Amino acid sequence: MAELLQCRSLAKNLAGLSLLLCLAAIAVPSVEAKVRYHKWEVKYQYKSPDCYQKLVITINGRSPGPTINAQQGDTVIVEIRNSLLLEDVAIHWHGIRQHGTPWADGTEGVTQCPIIPGDTFTYKFVVDKPGTFLYHAHYGMQRGAGLYGLIKVSLPAGESEPFSYDYDRSIILADWYHKSTYEQMTGLNSIPFVWVGEPQSILIQGRGKFNCSTPGTEADLCNATNPECSPFSLTVVPGKTYRLRIGSLTGLSALSFEIEGHNMTVVEADGHNVEPFVVQNLFIYSGETYSVLIKADQDPSRNYWASAHIVSRNSNTTNGLGIINYYPNHPKRNPPTSPLVGPRWNDTAPRIAQSQAIKALKGYIHTPPQTTDRVIVMLNTQNKIDDHVRWSVNNVSFGLPDTPYLIALKQNFLHAFEQTPPPEGYDAANYDIYSVAKNVNATTSNSIYRLKFNSTVDVILQNANTMNVNNSETHPWHLHGHDFWVLGYGIGKFNISTDPKKYNLVNPIMKNTVPVHPYGWTALRFRADNPGVWLFHCHIEAHFFQGMGVVFEEGVEKVGRLPTSIMGCGETKRFFKP
Repeated sequence: MAELLQCRSLAKNLAGLSLLLCLAAIAVPSVEAKVRYHKWEVKYQYKSPDCYQKLVITINGRSPGPTINAQQGDTVIVEIRNSLLLEDVAIHWHGIRQHGTPWADGTEGVTQCPIIPGDTFTYKFVVDKPGTFLYHAHYGMQRGAGLYGLIKVSLPAGESEPFSYDYDRSIILADWYHKSTYEQMTGLNSIPFVWVGEPQSILIQGRGKFNCSTPGTEADLCNATNPECSPFSLTVVPGKTYRLRIGSLTGLSALSFEIEGHNMTVVEADGHNVEPFVVQNLFIYSGETYSVLIKADQDPSRNYWASAHIVSRNSNTTNGLGIINYYPNHPKRNPPTSPLVGPRWNDTAPRIAQSQAIKALKGYIHTPPQTTDRVIVMLNTQNKIDDHVRWSVNNVSFGLPDTPYLIALKQNFLHAFEQTPPPEGYDAANYDIYSVAKNVNATTSNSIYRLKFNSTVDVILQNANTMNVNNSETHPWHLHGHDFWVLGYGIGKFNISTDPKKYNLVNPIMKNTVPVHPYGWTALRFRADNPGVWLFHCHIEAHFFQGMGVVFEEGVEKVGRLPTSIMGCGETKRFFKP
């Protein structure tokens, strides 16, 4: 009766409104977006994720932190109290594009001042697309101390995915160091240079196994029987199909993930549906996420190994191991076979082949612009500046300013960072990417690329030799605030005249993180249509700390009034900060 009276009233006041149409609209239940509220305390705790006890940054006592579950269109609110006592903090929502909320990207020095000890800060943003995403610290190298987790965004009720499965599970892969992030950063910034080295362990969902008998290990700090470092176990029901969401938040390592005796069908990458393809080894780089389908169709009387193996570096780190537990076997029962060894670390061909195999699923293709407005070629090199070892783009090593760019640009504090634009290319004709540079010296800058709003931008990531002979490293690059089209990969020096003719402009996958392979190039395209200031950087912690990144500005004049809660550092110290 109330609905009838409401529609009669509307029909009288709005000419042309059908009474039946109004009643029909009211009768259809609406799918309302929800608010997902989380209250987190970030603090250090002693933990033993790989049997070796050290300080770990936790969220509500956990590392990895709690998984954020939401539906497409929901608003996520995370209230964070910084209880680290002596450290600032900021958390980035990796893969969330932050349309309309660029100040919530969680990037210290770019979109906000860090959260100081004792303060509480609230992030609020909308998850606008389904898929598998991540969150992690974005201050110093805190991600490597355990401050990270997963974001799972499902489709709205009533909508279905283009692939079927019985159960949805997830894991995060990470590498693990026993030295604190402060010790690592001090070494990276020292003369002589002290490299972080290879990790002590690989963690699968926060669990690994360090050999406590390793010479030099303090006996009272390492306990191989500690239940905190028992292998991660994923229980499966024979005959069922599982969607396994896999995210990598390694600080350094590229990984090969495999499950003994089981093929994996790749169906999602960074929140986009993939034309399905089958792999035995899933190569995954820091910052990437994938969904794979696994059918529990093997002998159910035993369990099986899951393994994460370092590739692209000649590492002596023991593989990370987990157990695929076939119910009703005991979840801690070791498989009867030897653990998987993994592929050769320097076999690049299968890694490049997997990169090239990732295409957008038919029916879910976002067709890219067929032409571009601007091309920026980024040469990735290792350099020296005043005898400090740095990483650079086009011979310029990046450093964050004291005043975050978003605030500086909105408040017109242009003196807060350098105004000379960074270079858009390098001397490709004369630079030998296969040799150590004749002059390894570089410069530093905190200048940024200013992009025309809504323009189309191509970025060519060009890899090269490091300062070590016959060495080129894999770099996973992550773009904040956007997804980009991956147009192609190649080996050798990018040819700006001929290689663009080979671009995939038909069904390229969209991603937010992509590798550039040793001595190779990767071409990507994005639309500068998200008002704000966005970081683009190598997702290897040490490399970004050493300067391997750039910043894009687009349409900042369209950004609304900034919340004062993001202020309080640099030129904004005089602003009120609640």
